[in-house]
Amino acid sequence: MSRAKTLSLVSFVFLLAAAGAAFYWKKTAGLAVTDHIEFIPAGPFQIAVTVDPLQPRAGKNQIRIEVRDRENRPVSGAEVRAVAEMPAMGAMPAMRAQADINETSPGIFQGEIELAMVGSWPMVVDVATGHDRHVDLAFDMSTNRKGLRLKSAPEASDTAYYTCAMHPSVRAAQPGTCPICGMDLQPVSHDELQSGSIVVESGRRQAIGIKTGTVERQPFALPIHLHGQVTYDETRLRDISLRFDGWIGDLDADFEGKEVRRGEVLFSVYSPELLAVQDEYLKARRRGDSLEKAARRRLLLWGLSEEQIDWLVEQQKAQDYVPIFAPASGVIIEKNIVAGSSFQKGDNLLRIADLSQVWIEAHAYEDQLPLLEKGMPAKVRLTNVYHEEIPATLTQIDPFLNHSNRSARLRVTLPNTDGELRPGLFADIMLSAKLGNLLVVPRDSVLISGKKRIVFRDLGQGRLEPVQVRTGYGDSERIVIRSGLQEGDKIVTSGVFLIAAESRLKSGVQQW
Repeated sequence: MSRAKTLSLVSFVFLLAAAGAAFYWKKTAGLAVTDHIEFIPAGPFQIAVTVDPLQPRAGKNQIRIEVRDRENRPVSGAEVRAVAEMPAMGAMPAMRAQADINETSPGIFQGEIELAMVGSWPMVVDVATGHDRHVDLAFDMSTNRKGLRLKSAPEASDTAYYTCAMHPSVRAAQPGTCPICGMDLQPVSHDELQSGSIVVESGRRQAIGIKTGTVERQPFALPIHLHGQVTYDETRLRDISLRFDGWIGDLDADFEGKEVRRGEVLFSVYSPELLAVQDEYLKARRRGDSLEKAARRRLLLWGLSEEQIDWLVEQQKAQDYVPIFAPASGVIIEKNIVAGSSFQKGDNLLRIADLSQVWIEAHAYEDQLPLLEKGMPAKVRLTNVYHEEIPATLTQIDPFLNHSNRSARLRVTLPNTDGELRPGLFADIMLSAKLGNLLVVPRDSVLISGKKRIVFRDLGQGRLEPVQVRTGYGDSERIVIRSGLQEGDKIVTSGVFLIAAESRLKSGVQQW
């Protein structure tokens, strides 16, 4: 073979090898971008950042950022930014290059970043899915070498920012003092930001008076306290009215509040009609004819009692003024006549109340009514003898509501043999609705935050976590928990307000 042919063959083999090497390098460079990605743990994420070409160049470069969570699942919808900046050199100002990035597939964000010139371009990648899940990664990037060099990345428990206990709106990236009050800024970690939990050491717990207890299931009876008033027992009221016209003669029941006994004379009346019926009855009696029974019945229908008719028989003549006797013992509470006044049939002349038994009337609102039932025991306390509680029974609940205040009237019946229960006295009625065994916590352990209720659960090792709960009925010491906690959970029972103030600073959760 001639020397020229040998050189040509060697040149061809060299070129082929060079082309293969170039092709191989290009393929391996591409694999470095896509197949051999190193994920960097950063707060709640795992993040991989690569550039193409592998060695950045002046001009346009492709950047790829892949975001996954701690369980290696793609994170979609994140806000991703990448900014590179060449520091100022001499009279030349700093130059900034920001990538235009879009999500091309779940958890994969790609874009283009244009570098104005060769040199060192430190770059920051920012990934956020909310103010409580936000991380920054810093890289060294240069057109003089391949790949990116990681300078810093937050760990899962690293500080997210610093804030002031008095002014939670203050947030700083570095420790320092509050620009408003001068207090030292407190660190807020990503874990605390996400859960709202805080760590309180034993010494500090003792200093601020933190106490803990256990969620328990206990018998619970809801106390119901109602304000009422002593009133008359309406079944023991008697009205005095007559079935004929006439005039009042002597009046013995001459003032309201006077006590009368059954059978005593209240007043006497004159009535021409009654006088004629008396005379008719006495004549029929003397004759002994059949009209006697009819005439006696007529007197009874006109309102005279058997005792009055017998008294008339004893007098043996019709009386101008006929006495009217008390039908029951009691107290005159209403008087509409005076001596000599006229009246018409059906007029209410007197009202007598038997005060040997009285009612206590109160009103319960519609949300209390499901807890009440007729026959349940009660205690009554009067304002003039507040130290004494009188046992009683709930005897009546109205089956309708008062439209003006959405309440129903209820009554308690009490004996009043000594007359101390005077109508008009104010009274308190104490009832107790037994609800069975329920999950309860101390009242001081529940923090009210608007419409929400928060309890701090003790997770151990000094960590306290805010838990949103649904509460039910409560008394002066306990509150029923309907959801959010379980029996046996350890919770904070004292010092909750101070714990909440600190947790609010660190809370990005929906609870607050």
